[in-house]
Amino acid sequence: MSKVAQDYLRRAITAPLYDLVRRTSLDPAPDLSDRIGHRLWLKREDMQTTYSFKLRGAYNCIRQLSEEERNRGVVAASAGNHAQGVAMSARELGVKATIFMPLTTPGIKVRAVKALGARIELCGDDYDTACEMAIAFSEQSGGYFIHPFDNPEVIAGQGTIGIEISQQLEAPPGVIFIPIGGGGLAAGVAATIKAVYPQVRVIGVEPEDAASMQAALAAGQPVDIGTTGIFSDGVAVRKVGSLTFDLCRELVDEVITVSVDAVCAAVKSIFEEVRATVEPAGALAVAGAIQYAAREAKNSLPEGDWVALLSGANVNFDRLGHIVERCALGEGTEALLVVTIPERAGSFLEFCRTLGESSVTEFNYRFASRKHAHIFVGVRLQESSSHLQEKLIKGGYGVQDLSDNEVAKLHMRHLVGGRLPSSECERLYRFEFPERPGALLEFLAVLAGRWSISLFHYRNHAAANARILAGFLVPAEDEDAFHQFLEETGYPFIDETENVACLEFLSAPPDMKAALKTAAI
Repeated sequence: MSKVAQDYLRRAITAPLYDLVRRTSLDPAPDLSDRIGHRLWLKREDMQTTYSFKLRGAYNCIRQLSEEERNRGVVAASAGNHAQGVAMSARELGVKATIFMPLTTPGIKVRAVKALGARIELCGDDYDTACEMAIAFSEQSGGYFIHPFDNPEVIAGQGTIGIEISQQLEAPPGVIFIPIGGGGLAAGVAATIKAVYPQVRVIGVEPEDAASMQAALAAGQPVDIGTTGIFSDGVAVRKVGSLTFDLCRELVDEVITVSVDAVCAAVKSIFEEVRATVEPAGALAVAGAIQYAAREAKNSLPEGDWVALLSGANVNFDRLGHIVERCALGEGTEALLVVTIPERAGSFLEFCRTLGESSVTEFNYRFASRKHAHIFVGVRLQESSSHLQEKLIKGGYGVQDLSDNEVAKLHMRHLVGGRLPSSECERLYRFEFPERPGALLEFLAVLAGRWSISLFHYRNHAAANARILAGFLVPAEDEDAFHQFLEETGYPFIDETENVACLEFLSAPPDMKAALKTAAI
């Protein structure tokens, strides 16, 4: 038995939590079990007092403080769940709490922390900025800084989940899937499980756009991965803790990553299974279990049931629209295609007949050429996407799959058909920046310059990031100066001018360009 695992098992067993913390249920998931081919259990931390596991670590940490330390108050930084855990724990124990939260924190989490009586400081665009300001305030005020993951008592508090799982199952599990942000949850659960059942396989799950633990393991030490995606805001951490890194490197068997679409599909699957709506970070473990089962289908796996930890349920209601929009793609039950069909009466009817049992979920079109029409079509699949595309190609259609194209999913499905008479000097760029009051106005003010904006599409739908696709009319001789201008704005950008979705739906069609050139001659 690992000595470090033994130590954390001892800490967790003696953690005085259960006057406030709930022993959450371990619920069967029969539909998901049938899908992945293994009996799967869901550890329901979404049903914790604050709708997140974070209460465990926060309460355990504050309970361990001396009276002098409590009198000076506590300080924390959090995107929401740790903040609620600290605020509730502090209120329960009569301790003053100051919480630093990013400006991008979902409103439901900010309101919950305020209701628990904590003082809130909204600052910065991400957790790391808020954390830096919280640490500075802690040093200035003398308040005890409760790290959200890199603290032994916080880790031990999260480790009580592992003890509960071992008590709730009749036999040791084969695999446990755990979401990873900073690593405190994975470190704590892995330690307490491995101390008792060292043969259990522990799999950490991260979003593809916030894979800080995977990067740390590859580098051999914690590294700052820079800007993270914050769709799964509960795990959007740029750099894991040094303590959690050491524990995860020793005790976690593997760390895998999943896409936004896979997370959205997992949110839907969880809802259908237990009628619970978890936040994106809360669905990571289920997304990981589904992906892991598909990957390991032909390999021998450890015997025993699987467990996926639902870590939280603090999600803005209006963010659900984005989840619904993307979950079918994540399930593989929908495909987004650009299909070239003849520009003549009845051609769309012929196309639908070729689809057979696969029904159209959306259809976008605008006249662009007298010979061919490029349609943007969503298809509910009754077969694999590759088989459908083969059928369409055999039917004489030109087909390209846009199901993994972010520009197509975020923007093009809402923009199809808009074209310039000629797009030879138009450049298309995609931007993302943290959404906060006044952010769009600031962005537009920075872009104001001598180049005309030819297209502008903005989407937010309550996400933490604003998403923009913009077109600029840039003469060839100005391209170097324009690129320098974009660099100087400070906003990250991606040139999407040659993106296949943009070429198909936003550029002038070849016959129109040829006609314009002929007219010019």
